[in-house]
Amino acid sequence: MKKLPILFFLLISKILYAQNITPYEKGNGNQSTTFEEMREFYINLAKQFSTISYETKGADDNQAPIDVVIFNPSQQSLEEGRKDKSVLFINNGIHPGEPDGIDATMMLMRDLATGKISVPKHVIIAAIASYNVSGMLNRNGFSRANQNGPEEYGFRGNARNYDLNRDFIKTDTRNSRSFQQIFQWIKPDVFIDNHVSNGADYQYTFTYISTNKERLGGVLGSYFNNEMQRILLGDLEKDGFISVPYVNIHNDVPDAGFPVFMDSPRYATGYTSLFNVIGTVVETHMLKPYKQRVKATYDYMLNTLNFIERNYKVIQQKRVDNLKQYKIGSKYSIAWKLDTTQYENIDFKGFEAKYKPSDISSENRLWYDRKSAFSKQVKLYNTYVPTKEVIIPTYYVIPQSEWKVLDLLKINNIKMYPIQRDSVIAVEQYRIKDFKTTSTPYEGHYVHYDTDVIKEEKERTFRAGDFLVPLDQEGVKYLMETLEPEAIDSYFNWNFFDAILGQKEYYSAYVFEDTAAKLLKENNEIKSAFDKEKASNPRFATDGRAQLDWVYKHSDYYEKSHLLYPIFRVVHQ
Repeated sequence: MKKLPILFFLLISKILYAQNITPYEKGNGNQSTTFEEMREFYINLAKQFSTISYETKGADDNQAPIDVVIFNPSQQSLEEGRKDKSVLFINNGIHPGEPDGIDATMMLMRDLATGKISVPKHVIIAAIASYNVSGMLNRNGFSRANQNGPEEYGFRGNARNYDLNRDFIKTDTRNSRSFQQIFQWIKPDVFIDNHVSNGADYQYTFTYISTNKERLGGVLGSYFNNEMQRILLGDLEKDGFISVPYVNIHNDVPDAGFPVFMDSPRYATGYTSLFNVIGTVVETHMLKPYKQRVKATYDYMLNTLNFIERNYKVIQQKRVDNLKQYKIGSKYSIAWKLDTTQYENIDFKGFEAKYKPSDISSENRLWYDRKSAFSKQVKLYNTYVPTKEVIIPTYYVIPQSEWKVLDLLKINNIKMYPIQRDSVIAVEQYRIKDFKTTSTPYEGHYVHYDTDVIKEEKERTFRAGDFLVPLDQEGVKYLMETLEPEAIDSYFNWNFFDAILGQKEYYSAYVFEDTAAKLLKENNEIKSAFDKEKASNPRFATDGRAQLDWVYKHSDYYEKSHLLYPIFRVVHQ
C-alpha cells in the first residue's frame, strides 16, 4: 500500500508534464516559440506550481515587458530563499535570432516544476525569459543568413536597433537599465548567457566563452577555468556533446590556432564579472540542426545547476575570497593584451578548409569539406597580460552635476555618500593627454580608445551634495572599469564626457599678442619653460601661432576645465 502515494504522485506529475508541453516540443524540432506563446506558457506554469514565479521586472525600448521566471524550491521570497542557497541566473534572447536558450529554458523550468528532473535543494534558478523583446517580436526567417534553423526567429537589434550585447556599460537602452536592475535584485553566483555562434565550420555543436580568467580575478578565474568549467564540459560530453572554446575567427580558418575571447565590460559576462559572478556565454554552432542546439543548451544549463547544487558553498566562498584581491591601495589592471607566448594545445575537431572558384566573383572562395573531417592539435591562446595598471583609490569624488553617471551607479547598487557641506579636498585629477576615436559609428557612438592621461595633485572645493564614492565595496571593479578613463569601456571612452574636449573660450591673436609679451616679460617661470620648449622643439621654435597658443595655455586666461576629467580620486586613508 505504501507504493500507492508514490504511484499517485508520478501519475499527477505525468499529467502536469503533458499539460505543459512547450510550443517548440509541439513542432517539428525546427520551430521556436513566439513571444506571446512564451508568456502564456510561463503564466500558466506559475499558476500550477508554487515553486515557479513569473513577473515583469523591466521594459524594452518599445515598452514591452521584460519578464523574469524563477524556480525556487523553498517557495520563499527570493531575498529569504537565497540565505542558504546559490543563485543561477540565465539570460535568453539578447539576440532573438539565436532563440535556443528561450526554448531550452522553458523546458528546464517545466521539468523542474513537474519533478521530471532532480529538484535542487540549494539552488534558485532565475531566468530572463526574453531580454530583447522588441527583437523577438520582429520575427522573420531570413536575417540569420548563415544559420541552420529554426524556421522563424527574432532580429538581432532591438526597437532602436541597438545590439544589446554591447550596451552593458554605456547603457543607451531601457533594456540595459532593466538588466542591471534585475541583476542587482537577483544577486547571482553563476550566470549563463545563451547565444548561437557565427564564424568557421567545425564538428562541434557546443562552443562557449568562459568569463575571461584574468578579468574575473585570480581566485575565481582559476577555479572556474581549471575546475568548474572542465567538469561541466566533461558532463556535457557524457551527454553526447563535445565542446571547444568559442572559435573567435572570421573569414579565416582555425587550423593555425585562435585566442580565447576577451569579454570586456560592454558584454554580458564582462559586466557580470565586475561583481564577482562566474559566467559562461553558450555559443551553439549556427550550422548544426536546431534540435541539437536546443538540447545542448538545455544539457549545459542542467549540468551547471547540478554542479552548483553539489558545490554551492565552495562557489560562495570563492566569491568572497576573490573580492579580497581588490583592496584600496592595490594595483588594478585596466588594459590587457594577448600573450602569444602562452597557449594550450587542444585536440581540435574540424573540417578541411578548401578553396574553389566563386560563382559570384572572379576570386577563389573558402568552403569547408564536411566529408574531410579531421582531429588535430591547434594552439589555444588563453592568457592575457596587463598593459596598464592604476592604484585603487580610497574614494572617487563625483560632482552632482554628473547626474548621468550617478544615476547608473545607483542602478548598480553602488554605495555613495553626499558631502554635507562645502569642503576643500586634496585629490588626484586627470587631464586628458591623448586619445584616438573611431572613424565610423559603433553602436551609436564614436568610441575613444588608447586614452592617455596626465595625473595632477590639487586641492579642490566641492559643494554640499557632491558625492564621495568609497572603493571598499562589492562594486569596486565596476567603479574602476567605468571611472578610470583609460579603461577600455570607461565612461570617458563611451563619450560621457566629450564636452570637456572642446574649449569654450578663445582669444584673438592680435589682442593676446600684447598680453603674451607682457606675461613672458613679467613671469620668469613661464618665460623659462617657454624658452626650454623652443630649444627642445625645432618645429615649435619656428611656429609663431603655436608659440602664442602655448603662452595662452600656460596662463591664467586658459580655461581650467578644458580636458579636465570631472571625476576625482582621493588616494589617502
